[in-house]
Amino acid sequence: MKIALASPPPPISVTDGLSWTDQLVAAAKLQAEIICFPESYLPGYPGMGLPEDRSPGKMQQALERVKEIAAKNAVAIIMPMDWYEGASVLNVAFVISATGEMLGYQAKNQLDPTEDTFWTPGTERSIFEVNGVKFGITICHEGFRYPESVRWAARHGAQIVFHPHCTGSDTTGVLLTEWGNKNNPYYEKAMMMRALENTIYFASSNYAFKYPDSASSVIAPDGACIAHGEYGKPGVTVADIDPALATGLLAKRYRSALYVKSHYSENR
Repeated sequence: MKIALASPPPPISVTDGLSWTDQLVAAAKLQAEIICFPESYLPGYPGMGLPEDRSPGKMQQALERVKEIAAKNAVAIIMPMDWYEGASVLNVAFVISATGEMLGYQAKNQLDPTEDTFWTPGTERSIFEVNGVKFGITICHEGFRYPESVRWAARHGAQIVFHPHCTGSDTTGVLLTEWGNKNNPYYEKAMMMRALENTIYFASSNYAFKYPDSASSVIAPDGACIAHGEYGKPGVTVADIDPALATGLLAKRYRSALYVKSHYSENR
């Protein structure tokens, strides 16, 4: 299976975000069967200073447009968005088939402490399937700091976990030059571990910030980075993965019963 990771610049509006979606999906359509965009791409991660309408109606219109883009290019799309359920706003990643059909969404269940005022955490995890390949989704903070979210997917048959995230800045920072360098922020090392500790593929998509803290990256089940984007440059990263290599071996060996209840003994 060929997969793609989109690295767009932060959108200046929902219209701009949809324009970049159209461009990047079109760029991937001859190379990939599915493409994943960064966290909260529509309408843009909170705090980016976007004044445009972020209402439920605007988000519904944007989602319908993404479905049209998927069908036009015959490419499945993972599109992270803000989504309204009653009075709650969720951070979700929609999964849309290559025919424009809605397959469902994964909500971010583990929020960063700074996000408590933005979103309500989700409460469920899901497995999706496209062209015979099963996958899960973990969103930014939960994939970096809650490895259980990835292990859950691996133990439920996921051969790959997609990881839309948002790390970096357009205003301050250092432009990284070498993937996985020991002086880089820890994010790329965490990507390696999520793949290696579960024996699955891990595909992580970030914005093309001027100063990104990580590159969009595809990690193989042995922890090796097999493809990554160029720091600070918008584009698409494509990788050819072999689902047969994603055995989930280490995830399946996890002895969950040991962690259900604790046992405390004291030498006297």
